[in-house]
Parts: sequence; structure tokens; C-alpha cells
Amino acid sequence: MDTPLIAVEGTYEEMGAEVGHRTADLVERSVETYLRRFRDKSGLSSADVLRWGQTFLDVARAYDPSIAAMLAGLAAGAGQPVEHIAALNARTELLDGTGYHDDGCTALAVLPKYTRDGHTLLAQNWDWHPEQGAVTFLLATRDPEGFAVLTLAEAGMLAKSGLNSAGLGVCANRLQSDRDQAGAGVPYHFLLRGVLQSDRMSRAHRKVLDVPRVSSGNLLIADAGGEAIDLEVAPGAFGALLPRDGLLTHANHFEAELPLEDMKAARSGLTLLRPERVRHLLEDAAAERAVGLEHVVAALRDHYSFPDGVCRHLDPDAGPAEECHTVYSVVMDLDARELAIAGAPPCARPYERWALEEVFKPDAAPELCFDPAADDGRRPPAW
Repeated sequence: MDTPLIAVEGTYEEMGAEVGHRTADLVERSVETYLRRFRDKSGLSSADVLRWGQTFLDVARAYDPSIAAMLAGLAAGAGQPVEHIAALNARTELLDGTGYHDDGCTALAVLPKYTRDGHTLLAQNWDWHPEQGAVTFLLATRDPEGFAVLTLAEAGMLAKSGLNSAGLGVCANRLQSDRDQAGAGVPYHFLLRGVLQSDRMSRAHRKVLDVPRVSSGNLLIADAGGEAIDLEVAPGAFGALLPRDGLLTHANHFEAELPLEDMKAARSGLTLLRPERVRHLLEDAAAERAVGLEHVVAALRDHYSFPDGVCRHLDPDAGPAEECHTVYSVVMDLDARELAIAGAPPCARPYERWALEEVFKPDAAPELCFDPAADDGRRPPAW
């Protein structure tokens, strides 16, 4: 498997401990990487990181006890200070103001009335530092009540883009505004896990909107019930976007009218065009009510304005600190509770498809699909 899978079951503390134990070496590398970034980019001392980690651990306890329990278990299992694990999950907040601006992400959803199979589709390319690919994996959790989550996760962290057994999924896009500040609000990656812990759309909204926030971010949420919504959030403000002609797309700038200054729109690579580029690539199939997963994959592999397109490649003119590419590409069928994932670069790698009901089996293995090496020049094979 190109993408490791860590599947655990039990209470949230037990699951965290098992994840920490099984990924201890990766967690150590991730902690070292982000402690260096916190120091070099944000000027945070070791004592500062421990203090902020404790602050965000207290936030987790108030926001969602299951998240706090997983953090504590993960730290114990990995042999790390719990404050460092909490700080990892607040890395967006601790890196704000560093001057790093060229991360990206392109996300999309297709409503079931516009898909060939009548299923809700959700997908994303995650663009970030190349070194994080080696410490990122698929995390599957199932609690004693049978509620399951399958999500991409950096080592030591609990969520990114993923889906759950209720048929609800989320994709993440980094945003930045002049409202972002230090403080004891709910970190962005806690919000992502909060959505994935939700058993219905209304609860997911409350986990994102009805909480204090100290940073900006975007969450594209969709479900097997056939709806999708994009939530742009910032400290003290939020906006919502709904699908047009069956499609909902987003990148790294604010699109809703909000009382803030967008700090990324002018700087983040091609963000102003990536959402419309994806829409252009999908709109004909959507008009025919025939969007298939092969159309979504083709859009995620698009190279318009190379190397800064939807499928992001390393820019040879960028310095080491500014290196950014598509680390992982994720495609989800929310009705089937299936997730397919491809590493860097997704234009040249097959996707590995996982069914949520299969990942907890001892002999679980993914099915390869959309393999460029097997393509004869026509569109990628459907699932």
C-alpha cells in the first residue's frame, strides 16, 4: 500500500493510545518538524509550545471530550508530552503570522442529482510541505457504539479530510484573515474532527459555527442525504456557500461577503482560479446528470498553469521553506462510504480505494483504481 492504514477500535482514549503506539516513530518526526517550524517561523520557545498546548488541551475538553481523550491516549501511546500532541493539532493557529503563504488545497462536491450513480461525491487535493507526506496516513476509528470515521491524518493529529459511518464527509481548505489571533479558541483541526464525530449535518454545523474560533478556515461538508454546504469561518464571523448547478468548489480565499480582510487571496497560488477551473472541467458532465468518479479524478489531475494548478507540483524557483505540492488526493463516495486516495503526484499514481466497512478487518487491503499506468489514453476507468 502506498498510503498506510491505521485502524483501531475501543474507547476514544484506548484508540488514541493504540494509534500513538503504532505510529510512535512518525509522531516523533512530526513533533520534531513542527517544533522547529514553531521556533523558526513563529518564534515560539519550548516553554511557549507547552503553554499553548495546555491551553488547547483545555479547549478540547470543553469542546468535545472524545477529542480530548484521544489526544491524551495518543500522547501516552507515543511517549510524548500531551501538550506537544495538542500543539500539533493546533499547528494552524501556532503557525499563523509566519509569512508562509503558498499552501493550497482544492475541494469539490457534486450533488447526487448530477451524478451518474445518484451518489454524493466529495473530493480534495491537499497541498502542503512535501516532507509531511511521509508522516501522513489514513486513520480509521470505531467506538463501542459502532460509530466509525475514516480520515487522512498527519502523525499525531486526529483529522483532515474524511468521512464517517453516518455518510457525512468534510474537506479542508486553509484560509487566513486579519481577524486571526492568538487565544483560547477551538483550533481548525479540532473543527474537522468535530465534524467527523457528528452523526448528522445539523450537529456538524453546530460543531463548526457555535464555538469560539481564533483562526480562519474553510470546511466543505456533504452527506449521503444529498446536500452540501461550504462554511467559511473566521474569529467572530462565518459565511456559507451553496452548490450551483449541482457543483460546489472551493480553494484558499474567502468568497462570502464577510467583514474581514483576506490575507491569502493575493498570494496563494492560483486560488482565485482553481475553484472555477474545477467547475469548468465538471460542468458538462453535471449538465448531463452524469458526473462519475472518473470525471472528479480527471479534474484533480488537471495541470492548467503548471506547476501551480489543481494538481500542484513543486516550483523549481521556490526556496526550501516555500516548497509546496499536492501531498495527497482524496475522493469520496458518501453513499457507498468509500474513500480513494493517491499520493504525490496524483496525476501519476493510482488511487487506493477503501470501503469503511472493510477497513477494520484483519486482512483489509485496498483496491487499486484510476491507475495511469493502465490507462490507454482514454478517461480513467470507473470504480
